[in-house]
Amino acid sequence: MKLHALLSGVPHKGPALDPEITAVVYDSRKAGPGALFVCLPGEQADGHDYAPAAYQAGCRAFLAQRALNLPADAAQVLVPDSRSALALVGAAFYGHPADEMHLIGITGTKGKTTTALLTAAILNGAGLPCGYIGSNGADFAGRHEPTANTTPESLELHRLLRAMRDAGVHHCVLEVSSQALRRHRVDGLPFETVAFTNLSPDHVGPGEHPDLADYKAAKRRLFAEYHARAMVYNADDPASEFMRAGFAGQLIPYGLAAGAEYRAAGLNLTRSETELGVKFFCAHNGALTPMQLPLPGAFNVSNALCATALAGTFGVTPGQAAAALARTHVPGRLEVVPGLPGRTFVVDYAHNGLALSSTLSALRAYGPRQLICVFGSVGGRTQLRREELAKAASAGADFSVLTSDDPGSEDPMAILQEIAGHMAPGAPYACIPDRYEAIQAAVRMAQPGDMVLFAGKGCETHQRVGGRDLPFCERALIEQVCRALRPEDAAAR
Repeated sequence: MKLHALLSGVPHKGPALDPEITAVVYDSRKAGPGALFVCLPGEQADGHDYAPAAYQAGCRAFLAQRALNLPADAAQVLVPDSRSALALVGAAFYGHPADEMHLIGITGTKGKTTTALLTAAILNGAGLPCGYIGSNGADFAGRHEPTANTTPESLELHRLLRAMRDAGVHHCVLEVSSQALRRHRVDGLPFETVAFTNLSPDHVGPGEHPDLADYKAAKRRLFAEYHARAMVYNADDPASEFMRAGFAGQLIPYGLAAGAEYRAAGLNLTRSETELGVKFFCAHNGALTPMQLPLPGAFNVSNALCATALAGTFGVTPGQAAAALARTHVPGRLEVVPGLPGRTFVVDYAHNGLALSSTLSALRAYGPRQLICVFGSVGGRTQLRREELAKAASAGADFSVLTSDDPGSEDPMAILQEIAGHMAPGAPYACIPDRYEAIQAAVRMAQPGDMVLFAGKGCETHQRVGGRDLPFCERALIEQVCRALRPEDAAAR
């Protein structure tokens, strides 16, 4: 594709040259002849500084926010915002795949991943091929691809959408993070249906949002600027009024509140050796549909209602939704890991105070003899979470094991000491920086009737320590420790 054709619809200046473009990149290590190198400014590095390296690699086309000091044979495209331009260029390069699909966008502080995966399961179960893109990666047509962010960079997003469309998938549900909206990753996407799950203080601090108002405003962009035909929103969350104000399409409330178009009633907890769940009725259009969800907690009932309502905008009935929900598990979200008789081990992604408090409360409702919580905090940019995590664990757990999450370049013990400084007086805890050793300690500590929550990592497959991403799968490590402790396994050895 010629450069000028690629820039159609992108406000820009220059260039006189019109080279053939065979690749679009924003990492200079991937640049080469035929590539358009997009200079993206970032928190840690500025892509403009890597333009000379891209030129040395053979790249001769550049998209930037300021003039680059490059030889005259370099075609330079100047734009007001290179991230916004990348979204449009990426769409054009991959042939505008989103225009051929039904896109569903979900935003909110909590519940995005679970709601998105449940929605995709319902649509697939109803015979509407649907893909998923979010924190758990990308899933479509039997394929799975990992992703670096909750919402991938726009270029990667359009690549995935093109792969989905080519595989015969015509619906896609996306988790839309506040950073994605703020950093123009979803600019230009024709969302057909959008959803708001809830809002709570999070992602405020260095490298994220300067304050709660900015975070809240970023979320609202999905409803104010993308002109979807329908908005599904949580009637139980006070922030819904702000989010839906001025929305011109169909408004569909869900929740436990009276008057919600999709409402839950008659909640009952269920429990087995391998599963924690809840039964309830979905009230919609005067009918009650029984539903059974293999996930615990009222907040997961809320997520299931949101997914049912989203699927409903494409003609799927609550009965069809119920059939899919009954067999859908969400990896890393209150996922029960079978291990030792009488003990319940749960892996969850809860990584801030409110999420941890909600998760512990959901597990407490099942009446464990003792509730043990293993958790830590990400290094570097999220120090503000540590106090709220400590308070949540102090109030909700009988015993806490403070350990590493993704310490990055920060001293793991320093993180634990900071968390420990906020633990409530008298709240029992232990500090074990190595997460594998913390898993061993918690599993060994558990007695029949106990529950152990491993919070923060979910289904992640790596742990960032120093400057490296080390292989780490919490579920696999829990299973490994349990195998070593089971009498029958010990006898076999």
